[in-house]
Amino acid sequence: MTEPLDLFGDAAHPGAADTTTDLPPDLDALRAQAAGCTRCELHHDTTQTVFGAGPATARLVMVGEQPGDQEDRQGAPFVGPAGRLLDEALDEAGIARDDAYVTNAVKHFNFRYQGKRRIHETPKAGHIRACRPWLDAELALVKPQVLLTLGATAGKALLGSKFRITAERGEPRPWNDMTLVPTIHPSAILRADPDRGQDRDEMLAGFVADLKVAGGLLG
Repeated sequence: MTEPLDLFGDAAHPGAADTTTDLPPDLDALRAQAAGCTRCELHHDTTQTVFGAGPATARLVMVGEQPGDQEDRQGAPFVGPAGRLLDEALDEAGIARDDAYVTNAVKHFNFRYQGKRRIHETPKAGHIRACRPWLDAELALVKPQVLLTLGATAGKALLGSKFRITAERGEPRPWNDMTLVPTIHPSAILRADPDRGQDRDEMLAGFVADLKVAGGLLG
């Protein structure tokens, strides 16, 4: 089950919908509401809110950490290098990305400048809490059978701070009315470091195996 979070109906945050009592009629309406979100400071320096993408009837929802540089510029999730790797892994696992809805626990890009480059920074707990109403509303509207969390941040966002991805990845568990399967984020495969004993091919194979577990749960 999800951690209890008292986030809804907070009128003090402009742009935030009370998704418990004021659920929009569809994803387009929710996307329009989220576009003006100012629930945390991340909206100040980013290009736009990066909302989820995919069919409203998707049986599988994949939740990542946050948008990256390319996602922030293009306004769509998983369109950068990690997204391309995700596409390849989904294809190998026999899951069509068009059949899945992809989103992130945090909807704005958290970064620091290194020269002119924008370097990813792990979102803080406050960012995750601020964005939680949007994610909960997405799940309420899509109503997937299976929820796949990509990476430690997404896993902790939905399973709590005690979640450990190395010990729990690939293991299905009930979560509300869905089955949740945690796995690594594709960006972890891109950052594989042989000096730390990380083999990219092995990591990719394990990722694909986790995706197959999720795919096999789709009825």
